[in-house]
Amino acid sequence: MSSLAVRKASPAAGTTPGTAQGPPLRRRIALVPTITLLIGAIYCLLPVAWVVIAATKSGSELFSTFTFLPGSGFADNIKDLNAYRDGVYWTWLGNSALYAGLGALLSTVVSAFSGYALAIYRFRGRETVFNVLLAGVLMPPVILAIPQYLLLAKADLTDSYLSVLLPLVLSPYGVYLARIYATAAVPTDVVEAGRMDGAGEWRIFTRVALPMMVPGLVTVFLFQFVAVWNNFLLPFIMLSDDEKFPITLGLYTLLEQGANTPALYTLVITGALLAVIPLVALFLVIQRFWSLDLLSGAVKS
Repeated sequence: MSSLAVRKASPAAGTTPGTAQGPPLRRRIALVPTITLLIGAIYCLLPVAWVVIAATKSGSELFSTFTFLPGSGFADNIKDLNAYRDGVYWTWLGNSALYAGLGALLSTVVSAFSGYALAIYRFRGRETVFNVLLAGVLMPPVILAIPQYLLLAKADLTDSYLSVLLPLVLSPYGVYLARIYATAAVPTDVVEAGRMDGAGEWRIFTRVALPMMVPGLVTVFLFQFVAVWNNFLLPFIMLSDDEKFPITLGLYTLLEQGANTPALYTLVITGALLAVIPLVALFLVIQRFWSLDLLSGAVKS
């Protein structure tokens, strides 16, 4: 017995007696995901830091100073941007707010109806409809842009606000998320109880199901708002009047003109920085509402 105990206590070959081998190795392995996330964060935030710093530089400082050295021309850049073509930048920003706000709201409403119907009701062809919508998620937008333009041209709606809004109303990804969330958040027993109490389908949806689906619909709204705000291809194809341009297309035209007028580069960079602020503000507001709603739902349950 004593010899067996000695063999168990003896250290492994190539190791130092009295040192633990397991935990340090596990800690080193656990650092790998953290380091990977830090590298990814730096990769994503580095362009943002460049835009913030470059927006503070004047036209001469932009090409003559160190990349990450702040400049002294931010106030002048704001004034020049405000004065450019009598403030057309703010028109572009307002157009983006209209397209993204109204488009995301309509898309969320359609997604709520469609997702609830696909999750709760049983009808022939339900799975086929859902699979077709799921195929739409995988469809690249560039494939749909030209057919959408031809359809709206037949209806004489091109170069109008509706030409950008109408294709955004139906979001296959939004319907997919709403269906998945409605399936998980709205119990069938609750719907059946409402029917037994004499409530109509519309009342059950608005009074019972919709409050349960709010966190998921907030997610749909946020995703759709960001997608519409950053959308470039659809307005580029549909619109020719620059007074209807969203901010993405407006900054693109400024960037094209910057090839002949380098002074416009500072306006493009400053405009890009200001265009990010509404997205950050919206995310912070919705994230707070989202968290509160999830907590309240957990307390109620």
